[in-house]
Amino acid sequence: MSVFYWLALAVTAAVGVVPVAFATSTKAVIAEAQYVMADGDTLATAEEKVLQRAQRKAVEEAGVYLESTFYDLEKESQGRTFRHTSWEIRTIAAAVTETEVLEAHRSFENDRPVFFIRIRASVDLHSLADAIRRHQSEAQLARHFRELQQENQHLRAQLREFQQEPTGVRMLTIEPNGKPEPVVRSKQQLETAFQTPDLWKKIQLASDAAQLDPHSAEPLIVRGQAYLRLVSIAYSEHSPPSGFSDHIDKARSDFDQAVQLDGKNPWAWIGKGDVQTWLKRTDDATFCYERALALDPFFDIARERLIGLYTSQARRQAKAKQWHQSLATLKKLLDAQTPESWLPDQKEAYLLRSDVLLKLNRPEQALEDLSTVIKFDPTNAGALLTRGNLYRNRLQGRLAKDDFEQACALGSTEACEQLP
Repeated sequence: MSVFYWLALAVTAAVGVVPVAFATSTKAVIAEAQYVMADGDTLATAEEKVLQRAQRKAVEEAGVYLESTFYDLEKESQGRTFRHTSWEIRTIAAAVTETEVLEAHRSFENDRPVFFIRIRASVDLHSLADAIRRHQSEAQLARHFRELQQENQHLRAQLREFQQEPTGVRMLTIEPNGKPEPVVRSKQQLETAFQTPDLWKKIQLASDAAQLDPHSAEPLIVRGQAYLRLVSIAYSEHSPPSGFSDHIDKARSDFDQAVQLDGKNPWAWIGKGDVQTWLKRTDDATFCYERALALDPFFDIARERLIGLYTSQARRQAKAKQWHQSLATLKKLLDAQTPESWLPDQKEAYLLRSDVLLKLNRPEQALEDLSTVIKFDPTNAGALLTRGNLYRNRLQGRLAKDDFEQACALGSTEACEQLP
């Protein structure tokens, strides 16, 4: 006989002492970081990663706040108890309101580029406090979890006593976690589905879990994600749409049902948005991602999806020379109240908007977007070259020369040709 327990609790850990009422709303912190470029990195992604590391360190300097998810898995078999505990920790860097690059350079270590950066970051302490308060509300759940553990131990002891009764005595099975047996088995099936890499087996396990617990949205989300993965594989292999349209329909059905069962589950809305993206229904996909982000403002995947969706749509519009439509799409993304820590992820959108603004003969606004890009990516030779040309057209020779010199040092031949 085996018993399986599963509980996911959002727990907040704070290291160091930070007063509840801050004397000032922001704190300036100098932080530095380095990043060794991996095989799959481009120069741009490596530069973004080292900047993000520095920003996270700045947040930690202001007061370390970690958002954690605690998974406790316990299994009892043949009188022995096995436990597996894991922590998934992510530092909240959204409180960085302003970043100034003080120093940035590259070096080599074992034939790999190493990126170094030193920044001065302004950290919004109130935003950190809000995040803490949001997660402290889960403390009651943590206490309840400990109470459940004690109760489970007591019930397991009762079960062992019942099992020792003489043969012929009718046994009454009591579920230690207070849940019906089908629900417990559904959790077990779902845990196995999480661990298997075989997509078809994952679908079957999730289907079994959905039948055992038809009121749970989780099996539907897992199965829908597996169907979308099959769609992605088929698309990468250049299969015709008819080869994966059935998978899209099944994924759509799963996520629609998941949203109906649990409308506050951000993963259900993410899946629903992904289906709409495959169906090229941009407005519907945007609504779904925004809904997921509204449910959890720190849900990074939802924000990444929105950034990619808007940028791709605007790029297609610009390619078709639909300048005003492209500008309107980018406005929805870049004029939103997005934490500054996400601005590096919007770099491509800023670069695209600067290009569109130049096509519409709005050099002043294009200059602002280029400066934003350079602020977070001082090694972007293309942005430096374009801004240098704009400065030269405005007869700001010194500023133009500075940009051309920096772009030339970064390897831009065209920038070098602009220098005297």
